[in-house]
Amino acid sequence: MTTIRPFRVDIAEAQIEDLKARIRAARLPERETVDDWDQGIPLAVVREYAAYWADGYDWRACEATLNAYPQFLIELDRVDIHFLHIRSPHENARPLILTHGWPGSVLEFIEVIEPLTNPDDPADAFHLVIPSLPGFGFSGKPTETGWDIARIARVWNDLMLALGYDRYFAQGGDWGSGVTLEIARQNLGACAAVHSNMVLALPDPATMADLSDLEKRAAARMQYYQDKESGYSSIQRTRPQTIGYALADSAVGQMAWILEKFRNWSDCDDSFSGFSRDALLDTITLYWLTNSAASSARLYWHSFSNMGFDPVSVPMGGTIFPKELFQTSRRWAEKRFSSIIYWNEVDKGGHFAALEVPQIFVEEVRACFRAASLSG
Repeated sequence: MTTIRPFRVDIAEAQIEDLKARIRAARLPERETVDDWDQGIPLAVVREYAAYWADGYDWRACEATLNAYPQFLIELDRVDIHFLHIRSPHENARPLILTHGWPGSVLEFIEVIEPLTNPDDPADAFHLVIPSLPGFGFSGKPTETGWDIARIARVWNDLMLALGYDRYFAQGGDWGSGVTLEIARQNLGACAAVHSNMVLALPDPATMADLSDLEKRAAARMQYYQDKESGYSSIQRTRPQTIGYALADSAVGQMAWILEKFRNWSDCDDSFSGFSRDALLDTITLYWLTNSAASSARLYWHSFSNMGFDPVSVPMGGTIFPKELFQTSRRWAEKRFSSIIYWNEVDKGGHFAALEVPQIFVEEVRACFRAASLSG
């Protein structure tokens, strides 16, 4: 048996004071020469958030939120994995593992924990396992190569088995979707069904002459990503160590690097409507305090060259959010997934669905897994 050790977040006050000092001493570039976000996050936005981060934001509140839930460490494949494990009060609740991506964390799921574990209808109840990806947050940082999404998927299966769940569901977005769909592709026998809010499937060439409205939007979003948003991923998949030096040394640089993605990938305006300022800074502060700029970026280096779209037979469901970066239609998805048990397009939300539109996210997860069974 692998030892499962209790864990609590306890950041030294000296680290917090050092962070505030770095924010106040930051050297910023000159103002952008455009009146929008086309050259990146505007100087005025960075100044506003940095001022609040240094003198108004309270990390201890985030720390208390995390510590209100049972947290643990377990060593799997020679790396410590941090995870939250919240058991439902309902006896027949079903196990569900939720996986975040970049620049996300376990904090994405805070608002969905209570409705998923303790719903009005006990039939919708889940026991939740919410791990931090290797190299992210309070998980350990791999010291060897090979930690791609396929390896993480195997480790996640081992984690669920170590917790006594020999049959479970899985859900994820961003890299969490890659891990979740890889769990389904590997089909090691324990995962009953999966749900993704970023379904990874290729366009069907046979449909290109007659695209649906969704497929046209998907093509437009992909073009936008390639033209305007792919720079960060090109750096992280080719030079994660180099970008790590810059972000590990500059708190404001780390903030700008992440904050821009929340605005550009979400169903929000320039004021970050849909997110609280504290919630955004919680995630950014977590990356800073755990010094995980380079270690989280390495997931791109490990996984981009190994991304596959092999067939998946495990039952799956997908929810398409309108401002998600990577979108697909059901008929495209059917070329990869032979057992689609649930499919829906919603009218609000983006890449960080659990954080941005938690009520919609919860209903989509429930609806998907109502159609699935842990038996068989």
